[in-house]
Amino acid sequence: MERFMITDRAMINRRTVIGGALVALSPLVFPGRAMAQGKTKPSDPFVLLLKGIYQPVAHGPNLGLSVVDLNDGTYSKTKIYPVSGIPGNTNPHKAIGTFYVQLDGVLCAYHVPGGAFAMRFTSQDLVQVDDGNGGYFLEGTEELTILEATGIYRSFVGGHNHMVDKLHFLASGDIDEYCFCNISRP
Repeated sequence: MERFMITDRAMINRRTVIGGALVALSPLVFPGRAMAQGKTKPSDPFVLLLKGIYQPVAHGPNLGLSVVDLNDGTYSKTKIYPVSGIPGNTNPHKAIGTFYVQLDGVLCAYHVPGGAFAMRFTSQDLVQVDDGNGGYFLEGTEELTILEATGIYRSFVGGHNHMVDKLHFLASGDIDEYCFCNISRP
């Protein structure tokens, strides 16, 4: 009986050691799980890439933002890609969200993993450059203020977005975006 108890304790200790080793090795064995358990808040600052042809917004989602009305007929949308500091997918070739903008206005909204935020354009320094194919680029920088945010982005309200933009107005009438957004807290 005494021997059985020792063997039973030895089995429990062995299981504990093996289980602990598996937990310690799990990021190596299951890297996707480690990423899912990783960072759940954006860094300050974080960087996003807006990229793609703008499409009109027919039926915009409710992002929980009172500043923007994505269904008022003035918004267009394109895709958001991760660059650095944003939780979730880090594959730069896979879109993580949607950018909504009033092309003839001053408001925009971002819908990304963990929440959404609305901004107002406050200034711009853009130059027009002929593309040689009947269209043109607007190149330069734009400054925005963060007006409202939901989810993990609430602490960014009052913060800043410094955009480095290369907006391509194609001869076809399409608008192709390529813009880095450097977003920071107040």
